[in-house]
Amino acid sequence: MHYKYAIEIGGAFTTIFSKGQGFVLKEPTLVAVETTVEGYKIKAVGEEAKKLVWKTQDEVEVFNPIANGVIENFEYAEVLLSDFFKKIKFKRSSNVLVLIPSGLREEEKALYFSLFEKLGCNEVSLLPTVICSLVGYGVNVLSSKASMVVDIGGATTDIAVVNLGSIFKGVTLGIGGKGMDIAISNALAIAKDGILIGLPTAEKVKNEIGSLYKNDKLNLEVMGMDSATFVPKTKIISSGDIKHVLEAYMDEIVRTINVTINTLPPEISADIIKSGVIFTGGVSQLTGLEEYLKNNLSYNFVISDDAANLAMVGAGRLLNDEAMLQKVLA
Repeated sequence: MHYKYAIEIGGAFTTIFSKGQGFVLKEPTLVAVETTVEGYKIKAVGEEAKKLVWKTQDEVEVFNPIANGVIENFEYAEVLLSDFFKKIKFKRSSNVLVLIPSGLREEEKALYFSLFEKLGCNEVSLLPTVICSLVGYGVNVLSSKASMVVDIGGATTDIAVVNLGSIFKGVTLGIGGKGMDIAISNALAIAKDGILIGLPTAEKVKNEIGSLYKNDKLNLEVMGMDSATFVPKTKIISSGDIKHVLEAYMDEIVRTINVTINTLPPEISADIIKSGVIFTGGVSQLTGLEEYLKNNLSYNFVISDDAANLAMVGAGRLLNDEAMLQKVLA
């Protein structure tokens, strides 16, 4: 069976890969909806919707129709993908490979089938993102030798052990980059001389000065409102102001890695101990993560260079290797 597209509706971005073309779209998984007397009206999707975050009147809400990998709002998920499909001149009746978190229930997977079939797709196949990430990294996922991957994404963190083309053991945590943004915003609000900032600013703080190094001196001036008086103010935020927030998230991820490995059969855990843990996903590029893991993780590890795109790179390889794709889909 020939697949034309690989699609991932992520917690932060929706990415589409087209066989023969490569990456054809990567935009925020966001929809802006306005409440009117006639009902709900779509104002923007994707990049245009992100521009409206925290910059709209009360009648306009910007949100992700996918929560923790689950389709929470089917109608707006359809609107989002319809717009993206128009942009890439999507060929109707194509076969599509859809990347999903590993922990979805059958009824949650059924919504993905319904969504893409309604959008005019022919054959729809679902494949865990973590398997694609390993393929993208160059791992032979069909081997009996087990590999472990930790995908820290925008909304979720997938931790999985893979061998023989399938997930031997997997855990999905409802924590990711977006949760970090919210936690950073909350931490700065309740701090001494607190400041209220929006999520786009919190994301900027995380990306520009977020660090797990013990004595990082990075800082950034932000604008917001005083937590006590609600008067506009500026404040210089340092890496140390948010380090504890980032550490709390990583501590939970490391704890889950340890629990997962400790519950594996000896032969499988031996493979992981020998080959190490592969970290991927956009948040795995967090400054100081390597040093943090050296101090807190008892196993060998490697952090992927192209972490934000690794899963889709792997999906692209599978589109071009139909024999291998059929084996991992079996």
